[in-house]
This record gives sequence, C-alpha cells and structure tokens, in this order.
Amino acid sequence: MGHGARKQLAELLGDAQRRGDFSTRIEMSARALSIEVDGVGELPLPLRAPVTKKLIAQARQASFGRGEQTLSDTSVRDTWEITPDRITLGGTDWDRTLDGVLDGVRTALGLPPTVVLRAEPHALLVYGKGQFFLPHQDSEKDDSMVGTLVVSLPSHHTGGELVVSHAGRSVVHQASREKLTFAAFYADCLHEVKPVKSGYRVTLTMNLLAERIRPAGEDDGDSVADLAHCLTEHFTEPAEERYAYGRQKAAPPNRLVYLLDHEYTQRGLDWDRLKGADATRTALLRQAAAETDCEAVLALAEVKETWDAHAPYDRYDYYGEVEHYGDCEDEECEGECLLDPDGEPGAERSRSGDFSSYELNELIDDEITLSWWTRPDGTGGEQINLPVAYAEVCATTENKDLTPYQSEYEGYMGNYGNTLDRWYRRAAVVLWPRQRSFTARAEAGSEGALRELQGHLDAGDLDRARTLAQSLAPFWKHHGSGEAAAALFAAALPVAVGLREADTATMLLAPFGVEALG
Repeated sequence: MGHGARKQLAELLGDAQRRGDFSTRIEMSARALSIEVDGVGELPLPLRAPVTKKLIAQARQASFGRGEQTLSDTSVRDTWEITPDRITLGGTDWDRTLDGVLDGVRTALGLPPTVVLRAEPHALLVYGKGQFFLPHQDSEKDDSMVGTLVVSLPSHHTGGELVVSHAGRSVVHQASREKLTFAAFYADCLHEVKPVKSGYRVTLTMNLLAERIRPAGEDDGDSVADLAHCLTEHFTEPAEERYAYGRQKAAPPNRLVYLLDHEYTQRGLDWDRLKGADATRTALLRQAAAETDCEAVLALAEVKETWDAHAPYDRYDYYGEVEHYGDCEDEECEGECLLDPDGEPGAERSRSGDFSSYELNELIDDEITLSWWTRPDGTGGEQINLPVAYAEVCATTENKDLTPYQSEYEGYMGNYGNTLDRWYRRAAVVLWPRQRSFTARAEAGSEGALRELQGHLDAGDLDRARTLAQSLAPFWKHHGSGEAAAALFAAALPVAVGLREADTATMLLAPFGVEALG
C-alpha cells in the first residue's frame, strides 16, 4: 500500500495542468530598441559588419564560471563581451515592449500570475565566425533570479543557434535577421551556442528576476482531495522495504520526499520562485498538506544512482558476456583488451565524462541525502544531513530522464557487470504529519528540534523536554560531523545542561568531537 500511495501521488502531480515550458521565444520589431555602447555610439539595427567590428574593438574575451572559479578558456567559451555599465538601453517603445515580452515569458514559463518579472542587463556578447559556447548552466547571480533572457540583435549571420535542454528535451532558437529575438529559459537549463558559420551573432543577455506581488489563490479542489488521500495513506500504512525478503512491512514512514524537476540554489529555493511544473505541483501539495495537517518544507537533495550499463562500443557474445580482444580470457583484466568504437583494442576500465549514449540496463542501487532545507515557519533555512529511505521518496520525473552533473563508468566489475555511477542535484518538497514534527526534524540534525527542546525548558516543562530528548537516542549519534556540527553543538549544549539528567545529556553531546568547539 505504501508504494501504491507514492506512485499514485506522483501520477496525480504528473497529470496536473502544466503551466508552461522550460524555454520560450518571442520576436518583436527592431524599432522598439535604441542601444548605445561607449566608444561606438548608437547601434544601427540590423547590425552590419563594420559596426560589429567596432564593438569587438571595445570588447574583452568573455570568461565563465566553474564552481567558485572564474575562468577564461577559448576551448570552452569563445566570444567577446562588453559589460553592462558601458551599455545604454532606450527608445520610445522599449519599456512597453520589454514589459510585454516579460509578461509573455512569465506565462510561457509557467510562473504564477502573482509574480512580476524584471530583466537586468548582464552583458553584450559578440560571436564571430567559428566562435561558440559549450553546454553549461547559468549561475543564479541574485536571490530572485529564476532565468536568463537572451535578446538577439538582428544581423546577417548563419550558425550560432542557441540550444536549450532540460529533462531529455531540447529546443533550438535561431535569431532573426530583421527583428529582435527574445529567448528565455530557466537558469538551471543546460544550454549552448553553436559555432557561428558566417557573419556575426550579437546578443544582449539579461538576468530574469522574479518578484511576488500578491498571495497565490486556491487550486482545483478534486486534485487536492485526491492528493490528501494519498498523503493520509502514505503516513498510516506500513512502509514497504525495497529489497526485503517476502516484501516485509515496517512502520509507516515519518516523511514524504517529492523530488522536483528543476535545480535550485540555497538562495533561490523559495516557494515564490519555483519554476514551471514545480510551481503547479508544489501549490497542490501544500494545499493537500494543509488538509491533512502536515508541515511542508523545501529541501536540496544529493542523489547517486548506480546502474548496470555498458558503453556503446562494448562487444558481447551470444550469452551477453563481454568479448575480449585477442587471446585474453581473464574476467578480471583491466579492460585494455576491450574494443573501442572502431573495433580496435584499448577501451578504458574507468572513465569520467559524457555517458549520455551509454545504455542503462538495471538500477543496482541509489542513495538520496537531504543536505539543506527551509524552516517550516519560512524564516530562512539550515544545513542538515538526512539519508532518505526508499519508502519515503516519490517523483514524477525519474532521475534517469534528467542530466547528471557527474558520471563515472567502471566498466566490467565481475559479478556487478558494467557499472555506471550518476550524480544529480535535485530539489524536493518534504512533508510530515504535524504530530511527528519533532522526530522528522530531529532525524535530520535540525537546530529547530533543539530549539523546541529549549522552548520547553524555558517554559518550565522539564518532563516534556526530557521525554522528547530521550526519543533522539536511536538516531542522534549520526549528527556529530559535517558542516552543521558546530551550530548543532552550540544549540545542544544549553539543552543538555537544562535537562539535568546525566544519561540524556551525555547522549546529546557524545557525537560531537573537539572540532565542534568555537
């Protein structure tokens, strides 16, 4: 029953009316925009080669971000850049035109009508013949940033297509030669600029910022009622273990973790800035949670999957065994004998890179860990460390349909076959019954649970504080390390003192090492 409720909930949310897509394109008259660049003056549209060459003379080689680093490498990104402080946008119809475009983008991307989009200039980019930008994701440069708007200035060129991809789908945007072309997409979408074949591609990139203007309304009552029924069943029926012999049953789950489709940063994870289908589905989930007296928070999850898989160039015999090159019959060989795509020896045993063409056969194992979540009262968030059990997870979009941020192929591993590890970063809605709130938060190493204990102590309810503290014993020992350990220790210490019970105090403080001291 537990698995059935999760499956039905995921299907119901998948059937929820889709408000929009991950990318959209709009064309407008070039007369709407007047653009001036320091050192060049006002740009006549459509752009011609002599003016574009003047832009290049005023530009610098564009860099790109990788983690915390800012790099410049023309094998990854080859384009010219002019910073926004040297650009002036105007025109009698520009503000009205841009407002209309942003309203259309908001609707096309599926953002709720309670949100107003604002576009903030980021850079003017010039791509000449052969220049490009490999597939990448944009960093969210502001807490309210949800996406990117690329305004292509009309010019005569070929190539330079903008390709935007998400969840196994791709759309191609080609700029107009006569009109302004607005291409918008969510910031977590993988996108690239194909090499320019002739002429010059000139674009103004803008950050899309979302601002909420009024509370959201109610959604469809029938959908909410069905979801509420699924939540009630999930939290009352025994959990089903994935690999237990005879499909044994356990106690009902403490939480439900519903994985979202888009990626978010800690700064950007907010109920008011969810993207596309995520916004639709979470609105329904929150209403169902209210009907079933559940709390709901947003979380960030690290996901690892291990698949039985093989490279497209591995050779198999009639029985599905790997064919080795030459006279090699050693099943434990290091893989040097395997055949490459041209039928030659030399395939590697362990590789990291793009494995999108590898065939996935069977999921061997997966691990999901929540690393950060928002507080139930909406006041910020906190670092946590919570492994999520199979019986607690559901998703409308499977991990295998998304693009992993890292993959590693191990090749032939004896009894394990050929294994491919894939890592994902996903956001999630985490729900739990309000009466189980303390345990659900405490299992994650939440400071909020300790603050609740401190609140009982401050109110003089020592017995209640001791009872709740003692309930931590089965799992508290796992929370003495990691990024959140110091803050957790600082909250646990006064609680341990206030309990005035040696065994419980020792249990609270035992997991922490000396490194937790400030």
